[in-house]
Amino acid sequence: MFTPAILLFFNIGAPELFIIVLVVIIFFGSKKIPELMKGLGKGIREFKDATGEIQQEIKKSSQVIEDELKGKKSDSGEQK
Repeated sequence: MFTPAILLFFNIGAPELFIIVLVVIIFFGSKKIPELMKGLGKGIREFKDATGEIQQEIKKSSQVIEDELKGKKSDSGEQK
């Protein structure tokens, strides 16, 4: 889940990470943590899917615009 680059970015060492995990266990309990992680995973997956769909729509729109511009350029060349 966490890559070393992210941990270095936030400058989190082993003691800080241990304290964070301990606080999470105290607040949520060991039985609730898998449910929380499952929900977090689903949320991240939905977010990735949504961003992928948006990227596809942008690519389609840009392709349509490019095709229209190419069509107008060839039309203007024929009129001369």
